[in-house]
Amino acid sequence: MSSSGAVDTERQMAPSTAKQQKKSAFSCHNCRSRKVKCGAERPSCQRCIKRGEDCVYKLAPTLSYTERLEQRIKELESEVQRLKGTHGNEAEAQTPETPEDASVSESSSRQPTDQLKQRLSGSYDGLKVDEKGVITYHGATSFFQAISGNPSKGPENEEHDEANSSKSAQDMDRRQRLVNNAWHQRALEHFTNIPEPFHYLLDLHWCWIQPMFNFVYRPAFTRDIQSNGPYYSHTLLSAIVSHSTRWAKRDPVIQEQLAPYEGGALFRKQARSFIFEELNRGVCTIPMIQTLLLLSAQDCSSGNATQAWVYSGIAFRLVDHLGIFIDGQRYAADVHLSEEEVEIRHRLFWSCYFWDKIISLYLGRRPTLTQVSVSPPGFMYDDSAEEEMWIPHGVKFAPGKQYPPTPAHSTSCFIKMCELSVIFNQILINIYDPLQQLSQHVIDDCVRTEGAALQSWWDALPHFLRIDTDNIPLYAPPSHIVTLNSLYHTFKILLFRPTLVKRSRQNSGERTQNQDHLRICVASAVSIAAIFDLFCRTFGEDHCITSLSYSLYIATSIFLLQVQALPGDTQALHRLLFCVRYLERVQTINPVISSALKPIKDAIAKMGLEQQQTSPQPPTIPTPEAGEGSTLSRATMYEPGHHARPSREFHNHNFGTSSDLDFSLMPDDMFEALSTLEPMSVSIQPLDQSSSLQPAWPFTGR
Repeated sequence: MSSSGAVDTERQMAPSTAKQQKKSAFSCHNCRSRKVKCGAERPSCQRCIKRGEDCVYKLAPTLSYTERLEQRIKELESEVQRLKGTHGNEAEAQTPETPEDASVSESSSRQPTDQLKQRLSGSYDGLKVDEKGVITYHGATSFFQAISGNPSKGPENEEHDEANSSKSAQDMDRRQRLVNNAWHQRALEHFTNIPEPFHYLLDLHWCWIQPMFNFVYRPAFTRDIQSNGPYYSHTLLSAIVSHSTRWAKRDPVIQEQLAPYEGGALFRKQARSFIFEELNRGVCTIPMIQTLLLLSAQDCSSGNATQAWVYSGIAFRLVDHLGIFIDGQRYAADVHLSEEEVEIRHRLFWSCYFWDKIISLYLGRRPTLTQVSVSPPGFMYDDSAEEEMWIPHGVKFAPGKQYPPTPAHSTSCFIKMCELSVIFNQILINIYDPLQQLSQHVIDDCVRTEGAALQSWWDALPHFLRIDTDNIPLYAPPSHIVTLNSLYHTFKILLFRPTLVKRSRQNSGERTQNQDHLRICVASAVSIAAIFDLFCRTFGEDHCITSLSYSLYIATSIFLLQVQALPGDTQALHRLLFCVRYLERVQTINPVISSALKPIKDAIAKMGLEQQQTSPQPPTIPTPEAGEGSTLSRATMYEPGHHARPSREFHNHNFGTSSDLDFSLMPDDMFEALSTLEPMSVSIQPLDQSSSLQPAWPFTGR
């Protein structure tokens, strides 16, 4: 080829080369425009830096370059997996793990992994309205979903920051509207035509049950009771007033008014009869779930284990059916939910979640409900009950005595109780699951993890929700705050108590750790007894709910352990007998305690201490009215209103403190004492059979 031909060929190729350079993704826009070589430095090339210009890369990388990057990524991923496998084998060699341990470890994770979140959220289409006009949820495999090749239809963004959400401007507006509506409905309650004794019994529910369990959303219920709206039913009202009659048994005026209703028994019969009639119609409503929860709670306290468990189970099934376990704000899909409806559904989910843990605790069963990524958030928009003054309804104080004005703090108490329930759920499934034989490794891991979680929860607890047993107040705080503190100490005992049965195979480090656990259990038991004593002396025994009685039962088991381990420990014996006396008294209001007392009394009799069961009595308290050095009689000392820092009596009645124990004197085999205690069991009582019933309401609305 001639030189001229070569030049011509080069000239013909030049435009093509320039064109290729112009299309290069490795040149910034400025260099391509000037047709100069670009160093392709990121984020700015050297030429643009010298010129002080913005360096922009507009074209996408070439296909071949992309393929090379993908290949490199695969190589790196393979290397990472290889390294993980190497470390995993080393870890397995150090700590063998059985398939059982692996499954339990996975279930004990507090928060779902990202993969689990995607799998769960992908399967939730959201809420639907069925042909009966009821909001329901059905998964992708059901008869009620269209067939789809891709069942994953979750929202693109699954991240949900509760703190940021609650502080957003939109949520603040939502909160303000709900609070205003709540206060508006509270004001209208004064103009309702609800006669006695129903008005009195409803107030008992709002005072002693609602702040703790939040079964019923008060603003919606009190509004719809006048118009027979969707959040009211005669069945629900029957369940509420039937549950409340337990606190009105010693009020002669109310008892006279309840006489036409068989002393309140008619309400119980009606609630049970009507609820199954409603279920038979096949249309599920939120009042039905609330009714079932109240029936479950009432039967649990009465000792009707079968009925209580079945009612709660139906309620939890209906929660699934109505999609209440799904966050109605994020997964409403084509269903329009009002702000009030979302609030009611969120509260009801957490009420069920809490009751699921409590009834599983009482009956020694496996919990049912779980919290997943699609669950409603653990906060409430309507906090109107937070600063409302709490008045112990139905309590008559002694002359000259009055319960001081006290904010209810109902919303924050319920939120903290839900947080505590999440921790306790892990304790139940990893230590007390009756269907699995858990290894000591799993139990030890749960003790370590959940012990830290309980401590973090307590450290973050606001001061107005905390009872300092080293500085007992003059009056007990509201009942729900008392229960919150008692359950916290109860869960601590239940967490650490299994470690006390380890025997002589322990090394010195484990023995020291278990002594620390025993000290924690004893301190918590003392705190429970002191809090219980404060409650009874402020409000009386008749207002003691089952949760408080159960807490005292757990505290009693610790004192029994001390007596069994060291029979000569008079301090522990005094504590034990003190608590037994209280349990004997509250079994009239909580009959289920009769079953709990039996194994304790049997253990006391086996040790030959039955002759000491008549002493000591719960201590009497001197009062200014009685004179210096005088004491109240047994008949009057438990009348609410006699407050001379009463609960200090428990600490100072020759009981000492947990620090007085000499753990070196306690032999290893004595740690087995707790294992001789039977779990709480309840008696089964037959229900009254009723014929066809009509509502016993003397009012029908406005």
